[in-house]
Amino acid sequence: MTRHQVIEDQALDWVIRRDEPNWSDGDQAELDGWLAESMAHRAAWLRAEHGWAQADRVRSLGDWGDLPSDGYRRRGWLPAAIAASLLLAVGIGGYSLVPQWWNEPEAQEARFDTPVGGRKIIALADGSRIELNTQSVVRAAVYEKSRDVWLDSGEAYFEVKHRDGEPFVVHAGRQTVTVLGTKFSVRRDGDKVTVNVVEGRVRVDDGQVRNASAAIITAGDTAIARGGSTLIAPKSEERVESALAWRDGMLNFDLIPLSEVAAEFNRYNHTQLEVDPSVANIPIGGSFQASNVDAFARLLQDAYRLKVERNGEQVKISS
Repeated sequence: MTRHQVIEDQALDWVIRRDEPNWSDGDQAELDGWLAESMAHRAAWLRAEHGWAQADRVRSLGDWGDLPSDGYRRRGWLPAAIAASLLLAVGIGGYSLVPQWWNEPEAQEARFDTPVGGRKIIALADGSRIELNTQSVVRAAVYEKSRDVWLDSGEAYFEVKHRDGEPFVVHAGRQTVTVLGTKFSVRRDGDKVTVNVVEGRVRVDDGQVRNASAAIITAGDTAIARGGSTLIAPKSEERVESALAWRDGMLNFDLIPLSEVAAEFNRYNHTQLEVDPSVANIPIGGSFQASNVDAFARLLQDAYRLKVERNGEQVKISS
């Protein structure tokens, strides 16, 4: 048995154990520890959990007879039940999913990050590309038949290689973004997740709520998700293009309060802007080089007659 098959078996066992009535806080802590050990564990868990949910759904829709509870949870029955659920789901809901946990080769699993002001382009084994923005961390697990990326912090632009029936899933906090082949960006600010679509179509789900409604967005759309709520902004290719100006080293603002502009500059620079409340709401518009804080500060001084005081890596803006 390969290492991958062992991990998939462990994930199936965890799914079954979690569904038992005697599941405890100690069991949950043990599961959390197992998931934290590697991306391969998390990817296997997600696949097993999804298969278990599909099995439950199909059993509730079809006439499967009355299985005893111990038989329903028996380890040997689960893979067959999940496989059957996925096959049946084709006729029930139009799904074209296939089981992904047998006989797959080892995954490309890696962690990538960028420093303040840094950018990085990552080529994945499936032909997809990830471009990381400043102060960003992603982890990737790319298998032959499944592709998962975790955006732990920051922002990334994705160019996903299309593979029939094999979605590319980005996990950002509790949100999941699923695509087959497209170009889009995902930004994570704490529990707020912003998705901008350049090309194609993506689905944004709340990964913590089973059977929750999904938001489908296409080119020119922006989705902003926080917790269980998702807002779809009016279609605007210009807004999406502006949001991705960082790929050219630029920041675009359309009459945004100075306090928000400063916060955005601070993402890209060790030199930090501090804005006095008296000038925080001055609207700022234009295109600026993300790494040139000094030029921006001089512009504020010349155009708005604001006071600029520098103390080491701190620049205070006031009236």
